[in-house]
Amino acid sequence: MYKRMKLSDTIRVAPRLLGEDVGISVKDALKEKLEGRVDKTLGAIVAVTDIEEVGEGHILVGDGAVYYDVVFDAIVFIPQLQEVIEGLVVETVEFGAFVSIGAMDGLLHVSQVTDDFMSYDGKNGRLLSKNGDRTLSEGDKVRARIVAVSTNEREPRDSKIGLTMRQHALGRLEWLEDARKPKSEESNE
Repeated sequence: MYKRMKLSDTIRVAPRLLGEDVGISVKDALKEKLEGRVDKTLGAIVAVTDIEEVGEGHILVGDGAVYYDVVFDAIVFIPQLQEVIEGLVVETVEFGAFVSIGAMDGLLHVSQVTDDFMSYDGKNGRLLSKNGDRTLSEGDKVRARIVAVSTNEREPRDSKIGLTMRQHALGRLEWLEDARKPKSEESNE
């Protein structure tokens, strides 16, 4: 879930940025420090959008930079357990598929794709159901539910989001459209 949050931090403005407008220098330093960072409490900081307040600058002995206390607005992505999300399959592998859900990727384990047994077709780079009527490959749009969240602040790329599509109204979007067609055709008669 994306949220707009008001945050505060102390930001170091490097000496090379001191000739510019303080607001611009602080915003640039905030973006460099925080955008793309993952925090267990806040989630993934996607963008610093606005500076609300810049406090007095402080200089530390032996450091040519200036430190400012800043209040700012940011857009953050917080994956919530049980949240239904839509995403894009960015990679299929033998054990499942990686789905881009915005600021992070989630893992859709092969056992969580459908109720049918899915196997990996390495030649075509896709997951294929046992009876062959359903496939999942790179570029497919899916609707899934978040079932596990483990964020790693030190190594954001090691954060793990577990997904499932084995519930009603979840799956590859084409499968969901196909499932609705017969019902709408019957109601028109």
